[in-house]
Amino acid sequence: MELGNDTSEFFLMGLSEDPQLLTLIFGLFLSMYLLTVWGNLLLILAVCSDSHLHTPMYFFLSNLSLVDIGFISTTIPKMLHNIWTQSKAITYAGCITQIYFFLLFGGLDDFLLTVMAYDRYVAICHPLHYTVIMNPWLCGLLVLGCWVISVLYSLVHSLMLLPLSFCRDLEIPQFFCDINELFQLACSDTFLNEFLVYSVAVLLGGGPFVGILCSYSKIISSLYRITSAQGKFKAFSTCASHLSVVCLFYCTSLGVYLSSAAPHSSHSSATASVLYTVVTPMLNPFIYSLRNKDIKGALRRFFGQHP
Repeated sequence: MELGNDTSEFFLMGLSEDPQLLTLIFGLFLSMYLLTVWGNLLLILAVCSDSHLHTPMYFFLSNLSLVDIGFISTTIPKMLHNIWTQSKAITYAGCITQIYFFLLFGGLDDFLLTVMAYDRYVAICHPLHYTVIMNPWLCGLLVLGCWVISVLYSLVHSLMLLPLSFCRDLEIPQFFCDINELFQLACSDTFLNEFLVYSVAVLLGGGPFVGILCSYSKIISSLYRITSAQGKFKAFSTCASHLSVVCLFYCTSLGVYLSSAAPHSSHSSATASVLYTVVTPMLNPFIYSLRNKDIKGALRRFFGQHP
């Protein structure tokens, strides 16, 4: 038996069905969600309130924090609502909408990290021309380009889900609507959808990754030309936080891909998705602020504590 566009709802199976464990999961994920929103908002406020941080690097960083808030807000509030109400249901429209915003903010994360890598490349390899190259007009254009590509990318995937018909078993072994899981539930042919997903993933996922690698290869070659050890350390420290976030983002993304590709991997895929959708947005603001004197100084001034 099949359901077409009249599909009413799907069922998110979540991370566990144990009531006692669900209570623990609810408290843990609520804490992580609030910590993520709080940490990223503080970083945005620090950048906006301090004129010393009105530079391209911190402009991109504040945009990344805004995207991380949107990314985690796409999945976790619905998960917490389902646990609180002891319901696993999500409407068909809600599921498609969640997929749209999940792809949108995930793509934005990828593109912004690439733009930030280019910014670090210009700052280290062309320091004398940095302010000329990374002017406000170009920075705004780069962020706008990230948004336009991500909106189109997520819109195409979401619209291509609408013609699919689904079988009666509408259980999704995840805590959010995952596009690959929907393909498994579809009774109609999904070849074109899957081909598009993997083709665009290679193009829009692999392209930025190659761009980041090229930027850092040039950065490393420039570091070798710096004679003093102090100069090398100072130059590399400006991109160490970004490099940490890039590694975290791509390692967790790769973990999700490998776990979903493995057979009978519903539980491992859901666990890997937690790292990608929750842990990464939560850690990003702390990675950037803990070793960054400018951010810490801006936060002290924001709270009225002069260093």
